[in-house]
Amino acid sequence: MHDIRAIRENPDAFDAALARRGEPPVAAELLALDERRRAAITAAEEAKAAQNRAAKAIGAAKAKGDEEEFERLRAEVAAKKDEVQRLQAEAKALDAELHERMLWIPNLPAEDVPDGADESDNVEIHRWGEPRSFDFQPLEHFEIEGVKPGMDFETAAKLSGARFVLLSGAVARIHRALAQFMLDTHIQENGLTEVNGPVLVLPEIMEGTGQLPKFAEDSYRTTDDWWLIPTSEVTLTNIVRDHIIEESYLPRRYTAHSLCFRSEAGSAGKDTRGMLRQHQFEKVEMVSITRPDESDAEQKRMLRCAEGILETLGIPYRTVVLCTGDMGFGARRTYDIEAWLPGQNTYREISSVSTCGDFQARRMNARFRPAGGGKPEFVHTLNGSGLAVGRCLIAVLENGQNADGSVTLPEALVPYMGGKRTLTAEGELM
Repeated sequence: MHDIRAIRENPDAFDAALARRGEPPVAAELLALDERRRAAITAAEEAKAAQNRAAKAIGAAKAKGDEEEFERLRAEVAAKKDEVQRLQAEAKALDAELHERMLWIPNLPAEDVPDGADESDNVEIHRWGEPRSFDFQPLEHFEIEGVKPGMDFETAAKLSGARFVLLSGAVARIHRALAQFMLDTHIQENGLTEVNGPVLVLPEIMEGTGQLPKFAEDSYRTTDDWWLIPTSEVTLTNIVRDHIIEESYLPRRYTAHSLCFRSEAGSAGKDTRGMLRQHQFEKVEMVSITRPDESDAEQKRMLRCAEGILETLGIPYRTVVLCTGDMGFGARRTYDIEAWLPGQNTYREISSVSTCGDFQARRMNARFRPAGGGKPEFVHTLNGSGLAVGRCLIAVLENGQNADGSVTLPEALVPYMGGKRTLTAEGELM
């Protein structure tokens, strides 16, 4: 959500920032609507004042015994009351129209975000690890012999249709171990607070983080108007909804491991092989709530938290800053971390770490009270995957695969695997 006052002050800058995202100019439309809204509010206030003056004069006319003036004033009060109600209703309708229009406008990019049209214009800023040299042709995760017994797409399709997977046995245990390892690292080393929240939320909660109304088709909705979360960013960020937080309480840093649900409405025919893009998946999410002057530093901190998970697992990766044409709707700057997948011979996204500025906070009415006094200010919100569990499983399996169909597991997972270090070609842990 944007500040209409800022748009009034510099409409050209607002349209210029939207143009960097490939969006058409909207400032003139918004300001015209805002002017009508403010005119209706002013007219309603003036009519209310006239109504009050007439109401006071009624008493004086009655005291004088001026019946004619008394009746005239009483009729004027009734007329003004109707006028006030009409103007207030008009102002309320225009306010709702402006609010609805603003909900569809994306966040403005930070000044240092590179301009570009799509992912081909993203800029690599960091690379870690050297992709392993194989003396055999590395396979994709679902082709590895030891993985096949525990990764069943056929049965999942019978149960739920396409883009689902049934994990079992050793593979399911590795998947669970990865999530546990991520949570423990974020809690014990990165100072995040663990939250176990609902995956069904109300529509206004989805609206607060920007999933609604623009991306309704990308999410799942129940018949009684609950929504399944596409990421626990939705739940965690809305913890501060409609709150005024004491500045001393900031920053708040949360993490959660949850099921996530996405319809993938815009990805027909994309990544249909394996478990890279699923309707149901698991993710360990990070969310930070900060003061405005701390949000840029917090984004870099969160980025290191996510990168550190991959480094501990020994997975090569690269970090890119997304260009203006590839950023998500609510972000003002996003870093993507892409893990090396030897089966595909490429880097694939495994985490996005975004700062949203006050964009989500305005939608949620989430503010903090400055320690030195003064009016409450909007907080800044940030979110990042730390990491997508299924995609991390893919990276572990592909990078650790051996010629005989077995997989050597990262040393960091051994404590979570009962001391087991290998997924055998038969699909057992050893």
